[in-house]
Amino acid sequence: DFLCISLVNGFMQLRYNLGDKTVILQSLQRIHANRNTWHSLKAGRVGNEGYLDLDGINVTQKASPGMNALDTHTDFFVGGVSSLNLVNSMAIENEPTSFSGCIREIVINNRELKLTATDPKGGANIGDCDGTVCGYTVCKNNGTCQVENSGFSCSCPQEWTGTTCEQSIHCSQNMCGSHALCIPQPSSFSYTCICALGWSGKYCDSKIKFYIAKFVGNSYIKYTDPYYRKRDLQHSRISLNFTTNQTDGLIVWMGKSEDEDNDFLAIGIANGTLKVVINLGERLSVPLMHSKYFICCDGRWHFVTVVQNQTCIKVYLDEELILFEDIDPQRKYTALNYCGICYFGGFEIGRKVNIVTTGLFQKEFIGKIKDVVLFQDSRKIQLMKAEGYNIHDGNSGN
Repeated sequence: DFLCISLVNGFMQLRYNLGDKTVILQSLQRIHANRNTWHSLKAGRVGNEGYLDLDGINVTQKASPGMNALDTHTDFFVGGVSSLNLVNSMAIENEPTSFSGCIREIVINNRELKLTATDPKGGANIGDCDGTVCGYTVCKNNGTCQVENSGFSCSCPQEWTGTTCEQSIHCSQNMCGSHALCIPQPSSFSYTCICALGWSGKYCDSKIKFYIAKFVGNSYIKYTDPYYRKRDLQHSRISLNFTTNQTDGLIVWMGKSEDEDNDFLAIGIANGTLKVVINLGERLSVPLMHSKYFICCDGRWHFVTVVQNQTCIKVYLDEELILFEDIDPQRKYTALNYCGICYFGGFEIGRKVNIVTTGLFQKEFIGKIKDVVLFQDSRKIQLMKAEGYNIHDGNSGN
């Protein structure tokens, strides 16, 4: 399998092979090599359907039946490869040659690659393309960079301030404590303090303990399983108690959630009913829905357990077996490689649930969670010792 973007006779080309045939897309317009113009390129695939967008002019190729996953367990190369004979003969039109020019702002699956001298794994014969101390991302939030004798300065839009326009003006005089994030509220010309796990109060200066975690919508807990390396990932299990008065929300997501190919097990509420989604490989997400009765809005605690025995999934709600399904009788993928990461209630600040889960779940969780047990562990996990923000003590009040 491969995915390759190249410049061919002045045209941009995207070629990819998912295991059956090579798909070729080419830009409609030619690039004129004048070294003064930056071009914007967006290329990729959804399943086995490809797209190539050069400077806003889009080319797509309708998918035909076939493979729909890219299996490339290799390094990611930009501008060339360590040895040109490594390039698949179908990946380019002519003999392979390295790229000569400038490249900036590479984003893979919504994550930017840092093109610095130290961040990549390796490389050779790379220089500074901008030639100044400015570069393209020195000034944040659409600030304008000017070269000065002593370095550079940023001219910031009126909503931002700081050396690199990194700080909202609404947070420039904030009183948030050291265990808080300042979140600007432009509509009210103010800010709010989002407290780190174990802290509370308007300015996050009051230390708290909790055994029941209360989520308020922009909350999350990220727990790292210390026993992950010792787990039998073909036989996973998670159980917890929750209560909510909302009809939608993500309760737990076992998995890294960094890109579309990560394995995961997810539990949440959709339209007032329980929804469980499993992905053991190749983005084969299998949603399991239980619509026998609503489990929101009743103020009751509900006990849910999900058991994965290779490809067989059992879901228990309030100690009743409500779902039992073999999601892949072919047994192609049988292990839940969740990398020891469990999210509760949502994801990091700024990462929206509906985007990260590609629409599988719509909202962050609002409600309470307690008594989380992984696998057959004899102890509940200590949510207090995880990382997270905006978690309240569910023991006190409502």
